[in-house]
Amino acid sequence: MKKVSLFFLLTLFAYQALAQKTPKEFLGYEPGTIRCTPHYRVLDYFEYLAQQFPKQVKLQQYGTTYENRPLMVAIIASEENFPQLETIRNNHLKSIGLLEGSASGKSVPVSWMSYNIHGNENVSSEAAMIVAYNLLKGDNTAVLKNTVVIIDPCVNPDGYDRYVNGYNQRLGNVANAYAGAWEHSEPWPGGRMNHYMFDLNRDWAWMVQKESQARNTIYQQWMPHVFADFHEQGINSPYFFTPPAKPIHQDVTAWQREFQTIIGDYNRKTFDKNGWLYFTRENFDLFYPSYGDTYPTFNGAIGMTFEQAGNGRAGLAIQKEDGDTLTLHERISHHVAASKATMEALSANADKAASEFIKFFTNAKNNPTGTYKSYVIKTKGSEGNARAFTAYLKRMGFQYGYADKSANFSGAYSFADDKSASASVEAGDIVISTAQPRSTFLKILMEPKTTLEDSVTYDITSWALPYAYGLKAFALKEKVPFTTTAPAATTPAAITTKPYAYLLRWKSQEDAHLLAHLFRKNVRARVATKAFEVEGQKYDIGTVILTRGENARLGDAFDTILQQEAKEMPGSLIPVATGYVTNGPDLGSNYVAQMKAPKVAILTGEGTSPYAVGEVWHYFDQQLHYPATMIHTNDFASAKLADFDVLILANGNYGRVLNESGLTKLKSWVQAGGKLIALEGAVGSLAGKDGFEITKKEEKDEKGKAANDLKVFGNRERESVSTDTPGAIYKFNLDTTHPLAYGLTNPYHGLVLSTSEYGFLKNGWNVGYLQKNPAVAGFVGFEAKKKLENTLMFGTQDLGRGQVVYLVNNPLFRGFWHQGKLVFANAVFMVN
Repeated sequence: MKKVSLFFLLTLFAYQALAQKTPKEFLGYEPGTIRCTPHYRVLDYFEYLAQQFPKQVKLQQYGTTYENRPLMVAIIASEENFPQLETIRNNHLKSIGLLEGSASGKSVPVSWMSYNIHGNENVSSEAAMIVAYNLLKGDNTAVLKNTVVIIDPCVNPDGYDRYVNGYNQRLGNVANAYAGAWEHSEPWPGGRMNHYMFDLNRDWAWMVQKESQARNTIYQQWMPHVFADFHEQGINSPYFFTPPAKPIHQDVTAWQREFQTIIGDYNRKTFDKNGWLYFTRENFDLFYPSYGDTYPTFNGAIGMTFEQAGNGRAGLAIQKEDGDTLTLHERISHHVAASKATMEALSANADKAASEFIKFFTNAKNNPTGTYKSYVIKTKGSEGNARAFTAYLKRMGFQYGYADKSANFSGAYSFADDKSASASVEAGDIVISTAQPRSTFLKILMEPKTTLEDSVTYDITSWALPYAYGLKAFALKEKVPFTTTAPAATTPAAITTKPYAYLLRWKSQEDAHLLAHLFRKNVRARVATKAFEVEGQKYDIGTVILTRGENARLGDAFDTILQQEAKEMPGSLIPVATGYVTNGPDLGSNYVAQMKAPKVAILTGEGTSPYAVGEVWHYFDQQLHYPATMIHTNDFASAKLADFDVLILANGNYGRVLNESGLTKLKSWVQAGGKLIALEGAVGSLAGKDGFEITKKEEKDEKGKAANDLKVFGNRERESVSTDTPGAIYKFNLDTTHPLAYGLTNPYHGLVLSTSEYGFLKNGWNVGYLQKNPAVAGFVGFEAKKKLENTLMFGTQDLGRGQVVYLVNNPLFRGFWHQGKLVFANAVFMVN
């Protein structure tokens, strides 16, 4: 009787599994045919699966996008493991030292399948539905027996829907495979990016965007053993899977490299069996730390990129150069197969993967990689930047503390001086020990010099956090004693009187945010153009001064507004009882210049770089919280520029907009008192134009150089990088007396992303510039080094009653170069 019952139950289970709707049955069409599936329908299907398989699927919302779409993961396990999910997760974190206590029981590895971080690579979300269904119908029961699978069906819902909705609107009754058809022409800005036009696959480590912050939180709750990041590339390219190309970061372990190859073999066998074209070890390297493969890799996982032919041009069907038609249905089948092979590889090597993962974190804590054992960050005078830095450390899960006494250490590396120096540590300085579970990633983000095994790389090659945050720092080869207790803050006495003025030291983005807030409250401000001393305290050039007299129209609200800010940011606003100073100009002097709350416009649309526009937009909208009007390039000719004080041209090609009439209009507006801020490529659109002082650097002819050098065709890619700098840290000389450099220290360290060679301004102010041997860290081609010597990075010129600010170097790049934000704030608020 028992045997009959067991047979009956097994038969019933099999029938129920077969009875669940496939994606085709649920949607009413086969994924990859008829239309592209909107985001809400993708989530509907995952909710359906969670309802049908309540003992195997947990659907968890981990955040929302800027457009308020849900961010969801499906956590899938066997019926045996599902009730133990929380125990499995906790044991896993305990085993690697990220949760207190000792792990008990067998470790169950986790694979994370990540789909559609680039919204217009829509095949990924279509494939995710099939991958989930196949797992649950028992396609390979060993996978769920041996592992837990996390599926994120759409990492970038805003970009995904921008693409899918646009494509479906351009689609006729049947797909048109002709590559020049309207449906294959994605309008600006395209669906690749998120709402603020950030590339989320460059934001993993920096977490500037809301989606990245939310994903980082759930990622750290699970810390997967394998992470598969699914993408698309050009329509004519074969499929790419691991192993990756060089350069591979030197801290990728031998096991990680070995298992990359093992997973690649699983995929190879599948693709060979089906006769599908593929390639490995080319194009997609494992170096820049903020990708969907490197971020997991530096967190101990086997992180991988998978690239299918397609992207935003492909639609439902598109004709390739060889005459064949690439269909969405075909693209889906490749990602589904790669997903299956990758999960099976982990399942078959579950015990080894689990033990090696534990070893990665144990070694990181007990025998950290790299030369240095401690990092010391100086905080005095840089409190705002230091607060931003420690907030970042917390978000990343890095452990840190504070020096509890003063000490000197010889033989330290000084980031500021780029050489060995004596480190003077003071009580309250931030101390980061490398003896911690996440030390490998910590070292990679902090290391002053990156080691690059191959100069042909996909992205920037240096990113050291002390430079990014503008902090004086030292790397030491010895342990520095510290306490985890933060030093007791010296809380200023509450402001109870009605002072003559309030002073705001101008040192960081934190101060820029406060000023922007005060401007929104209609508070008037001045800025000190010379250093001064009042009531026994010294104040640097750039200090913001808020006087009672100039804000009399606010009445008692003036003190209410400022005292509220003083409570929220203790020490930010300093009251003074007098306008008379003991050194420097008095607070009513002409050397204390009036400031204006500017009305800002940003040019956007065709001709501009979506990424660059997004960086500026996000800065105003989410960081400064200061209003800025977006004006489309199509509307520039009719725009009333007189309504604005500041116009920002982000990176782009403005040839169409700045034709003869457009340039005349722009120039007239500046001459009448407007301020133009041009970044990167926008500078090139102004170079050499009448009235604009910016010009390309004059190149000296090399005597004896042949008109046509003899070159080897096969070396063309490698030779091209000799003239390039894909993203290296340079030392800028700064004129800190100029408003564009207020609050910064000389030298300034910035990321240089191209070899745009602009000479020094002959009739203007060269505020930030490169001289001889300015490169500090990262790859710089031999020819690029010479080209960049004696070039302008930041500068200004007067034009009539207005100003032009040239930001050849983009201080807002990807939103993560923190000290660059103050440069941009200076351009907006200080330069007048």
